[in-house]
Amino acid sequence: MLQWLPILEKVQPHHRRQVTKQDTGTFKPIILHGHERAITQIKYNTDGDLLLSCSKDPTPNIWYSITGERLGTFDGHNGAVWSIDINWDSTKVVTGAADNTARLWDPSNGKMLSAIETKTAVRSCSFSYSGKMVLYTTDKSLGKTCEINIIDLNQQLQNGHVVSGAAQSTILNIPVPTSKVSSAIWGPLDQSIITGHENGDIIQWDIRTGKKMLLVQEHKDVINDLQYSKDELMFITASKDHTAKLFDVSTMKPLKVYKTERPVNSGAISPIADHVIVAGGQEAMDVTTTSARQGKFDARFFHLIFEEEFGRIKDHFGPINSVAFHPDGKSYSSGGEDGYVRTHTFDPAYFEFDFEY
Repeated sequence: MLQWLPILEKVQPHHRRQVTKQDTGTFKPIILHGHERAITQIKYNTDGDLLLSCSKDPTPNIWYSITGERLGTFDGHNGAVWSIDINWDSTKVVTGAADNTARLWDPSNGKMLSAIETKTAVRSCSFSYSGKMVLYTTDKSLGKTCEINIIDLNQQLQNGHVVSGAAQSTILNIPVPTSKVSSAIWGPLDQSIITGHENGDIIQWDIRTGKKMLLVQEHKDVINDLQYSKDELMFITASKDHTAKLFDVSTMKPLKVYKTERPVNSGAISPIADHVIVAGGQEAMDVTTTSARQGKFDARFFHLIFEEEFGRIKDHFGPINSVAFHPDGKSYSSGGEDGYVRTHTFDPAYFEFDFEY
């Protein structure tokens, strides 16, 4: 159920809310149940016809996003899978897991193409915009330092099935002895990397030198998620400090702040409207009642510019760990601690919602 919030009384005088038809809208989500444990990340491909999900169970899934049909699984990991990504032409998938490996897959048949062995768990992974490089980060654990690694995809696939040590096609290795990397994305034109850290830092790295370019200290706790806008001129952060923040990519300066009263696990920017979704919720172990309302397990819609919350969707039982807009902006998906992925198609009331100013 999409709940339109009565926010007229709390917006500034020059902000106005106008709903042209009804004040509430109803969603009938497609519920995808293919995981046994909590969802850790979901990701659409470029065309939006495929949706990928990974979880604390060892089997990532790939779905047909329109109908919710599960097309297959990627079998091979032996631990929780923390991150998943698909390249621009949907020919390769990369996953990073707690079994100390990052793995490359063929999404057409689910076969593993290569496995990269690491010293500690792989926390995040992603393809470069060109699709020629893969970024992955490892945890600080058991006396091992957190690391940022970039590999050449073509060389990696040529080297063999399981690759470790000197045989890896590493282009860059950056030790991070301070706070662990908790989320990472590629910078503009594949020339840099932007990382979010456990202590709330955001760092931009030059991939030619491996040196820090910019350090931003705008969050006070773990950064759980980083996601771009469609044009990749802005990105949104989601933090355990109860805020999501919008940043300019070129300057790394904060532009907007979206405040909640619970930890934020994920945030996404609409590709067609001035809207953002932020989601999270109180940790399940800290909730002393079975009521979803007490845990604040809902996806919240904020206006990108005015920072005002205008809608909520409540359907997961447990914190929401990942959200993603469909590339056409007409729907979005969420993955929760309850192990379900839910795909919501927006009703007309959503598109008719507007601010007057």
